[in-house]
Amino acid sequence: MNEISVTELKSRLASGDQLMLVDVREPHEHDEYNLGGVNIPVTELPFRTDELKNAEGNTIVLYCQNGNRSILAQKLLAMQFKIENTVNLKGGANAWREA
Repeated sequence: MNEISVTELKSRLASGDQLMLVDVREPHEHDEYNLGGVNIPVTELPFRTDELKNAEGNTIVLYCQNGNRSILAQKLLAMQFKIENTVNLKGGANAWREA
């Protein structure tokens, strides 16, 4: 599975790359701290894939607290829905906060 580091993500955001940030944590976690983007919890992904298909051509950056749920989300999207333009934020929101 593809990953992106915090440093690379910050660089790509600063350069204006077309990225779609998707927080796959629960809403209360997103409310406490987030990097922006849309909040689609892993459990809701199968019902909200249309939102991700609208990002066609853009890279979808999946993130969670530390990277575990977003890896699961990445695998689910690729295997069941053939959405493969995703990258996982290595270390998740925790790594972003520490950087």
